[in-house]
Parts: sequence; structure tokens; C-alpha cells
Amino acid sequence: MTKPHILVNLPEGFYRTASLRPVFARLGRLGTVRKRSHNTPEEIAADLAWADFVLMWSWPVLGESLLDQAPRLRYVAHLDVSQAGARTALARGLPVSVARAAFSPAVSEMALTLILACLRKVSDYHAAMRDGREKWVASFPDNIDPMERELADRTVGIVGFGRIGRGLAALLAPFGCRVLAVDPFVPAAAVRKAGARRVTLEACLRSSDIVVLAAASNPGTRHLIGRRQVAALRKGSLLVNVARAALVDTDALIRRLRKGDMAAAIDVFNQEPLPSDHPLRRLPNAYLTPHRAGGTMGSVNRILTWLIDDTEAFVAGRPLRYPLTEAMTPALDA
Repeated sequence: MTKPHILVNLPEGFYRTASLRPVFARLGRLGTVRKRSHNTPEEIAADLAWADFVLMWSWPVLGESLLDQAPRLRYVAHLDVSQAGARTALARGLPVSVARAAFSPAVSEMALTLILACLRKVSDYHAAMRDGREKWVASFPDNIDPMERELADRTVGIVGFGRIGRGLAALLAPFGCRVLAVDPFVPAAAVRKAGARRVTLEACLRSSDIVVLAAASNPGTRHLIGRRQVAALRKGSLLVNVARAALVDTDALIRRLRKGDMAAAIDVFNQEPLPSDHPLRRLPNAYLTPHRAGGTMGSVNRILTWLIDDTEAFVAGRPLRYPLTEAMTPALDA
């Protein structure tokens, strides 16, 4: 049997990463591998005409025009997948594997990291040490910052209780936090099993010391945290967004942050990179990270390993472990 042609289309840095070489070697044992780093449909079209299988990042979208140029294509493995591309491939009967869930542990961990860093004012103390403005423990308790708090026994509301939300709930368990979950689509039994209590969004905002956004982004969740919800956040609360910027009315959040009675930790923005003159950069109670929540080598290794597991399963005629189904596609624009 002729070995399949396997097109791999990933950012160039993936191929230079030593820890990923054994993973790519597995693909080489399955078929003839062509490694590319294309960014546009025009660049990838010729290679798609050659490929039996394709393993790629989320660009370019495998729309109708590209798939028309891929007569040999029998299987698609995506690290992340656009809704349009997924539906197009599925409509043509192509098996699709997607390993988006491999990001979840890293994102849950980042949410906890941001919570702890903000509550304990880590970045403020780091900046003070760099600038020589720090106050040492010898002056305790005269220099207590009323905004520095412990996580233990806090109420944490998690908006979106999928893998990321449930992963965060597990990480919070040793701190003795009360966890509130906002997610009408997760079965009540799963919420209880995770040690959380299901509440409405309004109750969550009203009752939580910390609110973490971990929901998918779709037309129904755009500005889920809008002007009214931003106003409802408790004084002294912390809003953490490791999901998507579209969940929050950024202008409303900026207005609230300017009052100085709450804080926010934000990893995702409507425009990325964030413009140098963006008002969020100038707010001392806005803690910003450059969309790094899922960006770990652990995530990359999990994603590639899972997708190659599925590629091997496809070659062997076994069921896929991470198949994309039509029922899953509405949640893929997160």
C-alpha cells in the first residue's frame, strides 16, 4: 500500500523545537511528510493538491475553494479549527480531528496564576523592587495594603463551566473557595461533581469576590459582561478574562476601572497586539498579559500528540479519539 502524503502546516518555530522532534518522527513513520508554514490560501493550494492528510493550525480556513483544490484529501487534523472550515470539511464527509481541549489545563492554570498575582499584588511589588520604591516587612503592619488579600475562603464565580472552568474549580479546591458556576449547558450533575453551585449570571456578579470568564465567544455571548453587568461587579472584586475579549464591553470596563474600586486581569483583547496607546495600559488596576494563557509547551505537546494519535488511528482504521462532530461546531468560535 502506498504511504499517504501528509501535509503539515504549522508556524515555523514548531519545526525548530527540539522537544517536538519525536512527535514529528511519528508522522514520518506513517507516510511521506511535507512541512510548511503557509499563511495564505494561495500558498497552501498547491500543497493541498498533493496531500492525503493535512495537519494544520487554524489558518488558512479550509473553505470551499481550498477543498476544491484537494482531490486526494481524506482526513484533516487541526490544532484549532474555525467554525466555517469545520462545517465545510464535515459537509464533505471528511473526518476531522480537533484538539482544542489540549489548551484547557494551561488556561485553567493561568486563570489561577492571575488571581493569585492580583490578590497578592505581585506585579506591583515587582515594579517597586525594580524602581527601589519597596516597603519591607519591618514596617508591618503600618504598610498593609487594604487591596492585598488572600485567596483562601473567597467566593469565585466562573462564567463558562466547560473544561477550563471545571479545571479551575479543581485548582481552587485546596484554597477552600466557594465556587459558583454560570453555564446553562453543563449538566447539573457535572457542576455538583466539580464542587460548584450553579447560579445565574446576576447572582454570580452580585456574590463573587472574583469573577473568571471562561465561556465560548459566539453571538449569544457577545458583551455578556456589558455595561449593566460591569456596574454590578462588587467593590473590591477582581474580573479575570482568559476567554475572549468579545465577552466584555471593554469601554464599560475601562470606565469602571477608572473609578479604582475593582481590578481586572486580562489576557485577551479586541485588537492584538494591544495598541501602545490603549487606555488599559495606563490603568494601575488593570493587569495585562499578551494572550498567553494557553501558550505553553505542554499545550503544544498535548495538541500534536493527540492529533497524531488520531492520525495513527485513522490509518489503522480505528475510531478517532478526538473527532469533530456537527453538534460541536457552534462552540468552535471561542
